[in-house]
Amino acid sequence: MEPTKNGDFEDEEAPENATSTMYLKKNHLGQINHENPLFPPLTARHSQRRCSFKRKPIKKGKFYTMDPCPFLRLIIESLALKLPQPTKPVAVASGGVYPTTTPCFCKLRLKNLQSQTALLPLSNGSGDSPPESSTSAAGFHLDALTLRRVSGKPVTLCVEVFTGRMGRSCGVNSGKLVGSVQVTVHLGVSQTRPAVFQDGWMKLGNDHERPSAKLHLTVRTELDPRFVFQFGGEPECSPVVFQIQGNISQPVFSCKFSADRSRSRSLPPNFSNKNRGWMRTLAREKERQGRERKGWMVMIYDLSGSPVAAASMITPFVPSPGTDRVSRSNPGAWLILRPHGFSVSSWKPWGRLEAWRERGPVDGLGYKFELVTDNGPSNGVPIAEATMSVKKGGLFCIDRRVSKSDSAASTSSRSPIKGFVMGSTVEGEGKVSKPMVQVGIQHVTCMADAALFIALSAAIDLSMDACRLFSRKLRKELCHDEQDSCS
Repeated sequence: MEPTKNGDFEDEEAPENATSTMYLKKNHLGQINHENPLFPPLTARHSQRRCSFKRKPIKKGKFYTMDPCPFLRLIIESLALKLPQPTKPVAVASGGVYPTTTPCFCKLRLKNLQSQTALLPLSNGSGDSPPESSTSAAGFHLDALTLRRVSGKPVTLCVEVFTGRMGRSCGVNSGKLVGSVQVTVHLGVSQTRPAVFQDGWMKLGNDHERPSAKLHLTVRTELDPRFVFQFGGEPECSPVVFQIQGNISQPVFSCKFSADRSRSRSLPPNFSNKNRGWMRTLAREKERQGRERKGWMVMIYDLSGSPVAAASMITPFVPSPGTDRVSRSNPGAWLILRPHGFSVSSWKPWGRLEAWRERGPVDGLGYKFELVTDNGPSNGVPIAEATMSVKKGGLFCIDRRVSKSDSAASTSSRSPIKGFVMGSTVEGEGKVSKPMVQVGIQHVTCMADAALFIALSAAIDLSMDACRLFSRKLRKELCHDEQDSCS
């Protein structure tokens, strides 16, 4: 593979049996990007530049392909509850249930996976007709390891129905159990095609003579293959990024972290004891600089050493007046940049990430991510907003089908994105973090697309450090100069 005059690498012919999504013709790239709201159409020069990143031979006669890992989504939707009509009035004091006033919810359990909780609307319909209104649960995501472990035998989904409010009161579950149902799911069949295992009403309880409550639900599976990447180290340590394919790890990107050191100053040569005023001004300036974190940048390079994406801190992370934390009213911000031309200074913004430190009973890292439109960074389209624990970390997720809060639901309803886009692990404050990144295959058409998600993952991980309380020290890799607070 020889470089051309402009430094690009010409595309090599893909093998005849190549089925990877990475083997795409140049004249197809613009059309594919036009259909994907994450990646708008590109100019011909830009398209050629991006296409040159997607195929690199590892050894003579062998090609590097980005093959996805199998993932499966178990979806539980169309949830509704029908309670039996009481034969006589029931007193609230005796623990009775008024179908029109008592909230109901259900817990969904699958072996070795975290349980899910969903609200249940009440249905007043008659017979076996579908409910007038229903809800959906977050569902379960099964990765390749889980699928290998359970593919040889069916698994049981248990759904427990409760009346009352969700949560605990004084350490005791506040809901009252109404009954439960079980649905058998054959995951082996689901790995080759979508499948439906339950669609309709199910009776709660085993007493067939007395009227009992009924639960309506639909249980189905759909294929959700994803590309999986993992950082070889913490983003601030400029690690290599690997693609994970089963038990094989293949390097695909490298990162370069940098911090703006232009703020450091030296004393003037004619400094003397008469310059006490200048010295006090310098001291105040250094104190102010020590109270802001800015200038961080992560460049993403492909295997040839060409830059393909970047995350640049454009708004400093500074504490609110009188506090030592970054507030939601004045968050720090990153721009995720994609190539445009041959100079990094001419790159185009693809996304904007804001982050701050949430107040409340649980110390949290709040974030908001939006796509940047042609109208500029201030007119972005929000596609993700949530909070994760500062102590335990969490998962940065862009998924239209998962909404854990009212603000997230509002953001999701306005988003042009459908289905799962990406997920990235974030460790808690002070812990060693090697982010694991998953990207839906429909959002990756070439290596440069994947690099944008890697840059975004690095930005959210570094935001955990940028939002660290200013009364605490940062590690030396993140510091601008010797005067900053370093560990």
